[in-house]
Amino acid sequence: MNATELLADRRQAILDHRSELPPVEPDLLHLLELPGDLPEHLSIAEAAELTGLTAHTLRYYERIGLVTVGRDAAGYRSYDPQAMARIVFVTRLRASGMSIGAISHYLELVHQGPDTEPERLALMQEHRVSIQRQLRELQLALAVTDYKITVYGGTAAP
Repeated sequence: MNATELLADRRQAILDHRSELPPVEPDLLHLLELPGDLPEHLSIAEAAELTGLTAHTLRYYERIGLVTVGRDAAGYRSYDPQAMARIVFVTRLRASGMSIGAISHYLELVHQGPDTEPERLALMQEHRVSIQRQLRELQLALAVTDYKITVYGGTAAP
């Protein structure tokens, strides 16, 4: 099989399956949850370590209203489970390419109450289309990379 045929076959396989993504594996689902033994209150350093974000990013998210953080008796930030869940949610949306502005808009709609659910649904549906487009582009980039690995005599299998 020549290079053109290999790429054409790979592209067709991607196109055939682009609308059907595999189900989320159970191991991946636990990444969307917080640890069961999460303390009731975390310092900013602990929250940063748990989320992989910097303290600067956590303070920024608080400053722009993406997360509400309480204070302890000494005035230090104290992240409760609700704040941590919000941070995980925001982090997942950011990782998927959603802008800070869009996340802020979504959270404002949440704050406005259940009457905004149709608008929230539309926003998430639009974002889902964007994620699917990103996945297709990454699949095509992977196909090109696999092709080049094969050309150089390697194997693209893990």
